[in-house]
Amino acid sequence: MTKKTVTEQYPDAQPDLPPRTRGVIGLFEENCTVCMLCARECPDWCIYIDSHKETVPPAAPGGRERSRNVLDRFAIDFSLCMYCGICIEVCPFDALFWSPEFEYAETDIRDLTHERDKLREWMWTVPAPPALDPGAEEPKELAAARKTADKLAAQQQAERAEQAIRTDQATAAPGRPTAPGRPAAPDRPAAPTGTGTEPHADEQARASEGPTRPMGESKQQTDQPRPRREDRE
Repeated sequence: MTKKTVTEQYPDAQPDLPPRTRGVIGLFEENCTVCMLCARECPDWCIYIDSHKETVPPAAPGGRERSRNVLDRFAIDFSLCMYCGICIEVCPFDALFWSPEFEYAETDIRDLTHERDKLREWMWTVPAPPALDPGAEEPKELAAARKTADKLAAQQQAERAEQAIRTDQATAAPGRPTAPGRPAAPDRPAAPTGTGTEPHADEQARASEGPTRPMGESKQQTDQPRPRREDRE
């Protein structure tokens, strides 16, 4: 009451609206998956969606075909909308946004039903999101992407280390292939010179101590007692 009233000269001077003004709803149809969640949750039933299914060929040979929903119509009747923002809040893929634009009055009520082409035009008036608080936590998407990148970098580093070990082993023992990840076998001592068929000294000693067996007779024949001379006669 102690200040002088100042009248804003609208429409000559546009009002300075806050960034979260609920003016009109913009549609980013590339993010829409036709989940119908916004239409089901709308308390005024002012959202109209039509779609059809298409078969997508396999991405790799031998894969199976998949089906996806294709958006045919997305319309919002702003003559019924009460600007509650439920459709924007429940959209899981960020396809709907608030725009501060409010100058879309029409002389015909039927023109207040905005189809997806007109809803797409409102996207150019959506303000940029505010900057994140420096002390806020890192978004989950960035944290997951960074974790995946670190895991891939560690795996590549381990592969390079293993390749370096294989190269060192091949350099240390040329001409002798080694199994991956297994050290090269030590060189065996050279065999003693000779024919290679001579028995060992211990074997020769045991053979000289044991009874000899006549040549040409089997073990069964030598073990049996030999008949006496009287019996043979």
